[in-house]
Amino acid sequence: MAGVGAAHLALLVTAALLALLLGLGLSLQLGWRRNQARWPHHALFFAVCVGTALSAGLSWWAGARGWTLLPALALLLLMPRTRPGQASHWRLALVCAAVYGLGVWGAW
Repeated sequence: MAGVGAAHLALLVTAALLALLLGLGLSLQLGWRRNQARWPHHALFFAVCVGTALSAGLSWWAGARGWTLLPALALLLLMPRTRPGQASHWRLALVCAAVYGLGVWGAW
């Protein structure tokens, strides 16, 4: 199973980026960073989307079930349809994180 190390590394890095994204989003939602720019949140979101797709591809290439990450990617791509500051935004973010966790478990 060549490439398992790279796939696992991509999964872990993406999980760390997702944790940072959730933490930053929580700080914005609670108003702790009210006067701060929101572009880091958007940059992290893009990195998580790319990381999830890359992790799925690397896991599949290594012979694992990379497809288990695709539901998380689909939910992530639905995030821009929700309105920041609304309950639907943070609820979908939590669902994305849970589905990503299940996807990592399946792809590991």
